[in-house]
Amino acid sequence: MTATQRPLAMVTGASSGIGYELARQFLSNGFDTVMVADGEDIRHAADSLSGLGGIPTPLQIDLADRHGPGTLQSAVSVLGKPLEAAAINAGIGTGGPFIETDLAQELRIIDLNVASTVAIAKWVARDMAARNKGRILFTSSIIARTPAPFQAIYGASKAFVQSFGQALRNELKDTGVTVTMLLPGPTETPFFEKADLLDTKVGAEEKDDAAQEWQNRVSRH
Repeated sequence: MTATQRPLAMVTGASSGIGYELARQFLSNGFDTVMVADGEDIRHAADSLSGLGGIPTPLQIDLADRHGPGTLQSAVSVLGKPLEAAAINAGIGTGGPFIETDLAQELRIIDLNVASTVAIAKWVARDMAARNKGRILFTSSIIARTPAPFQAIYGASKAFVQSFGQALRNELKDTGVTVTMLLPGPTETPFFEKADLLDTKVGAEEKDDAAQEWQNRVSRH
């Protein structure tokens, strides 16, 4: 199968953790895959997954920037074929008492976890619904099921993703588009270090392997 014949997938937050493993699965199953992250390490991540079956295309885009989702849409359109699958996975968090945490960081969490998720889903879902074909996966979190003291903004953002994804799934139920929610528990990824949570109980305890977590926590109910 040539590159032009292979289906196209996209994974945001694909430089490490669950996003990296999702990209690996797409590539291993014959999808050319757009891998997106805000750091330069996305290129190394893509290089490390070359030769699996599909072609990885790394894009370094800051999706927390309000122009980021539009930049991503333009870059995907240049590839000249529709998205058959989209894993909207990128997310960040921070920990600590809300009255002490940094407001700018928390607004960035909302920009990435909530605003960019909606913006990306808007064009992806519209395109897939028009073709009556496609698959969308949202990475929520097990934390979405209950309030999250000391991770108040992160927990609320993931509750939004969960509610939004379930609503969109209902709206698209009579189309050929599927919407799947991924609810991972604590997973061995750079998330806890970046969120300054390594000294917490959940940050210090043993965590699940990212390669298995995406398979174990998918909810279609």
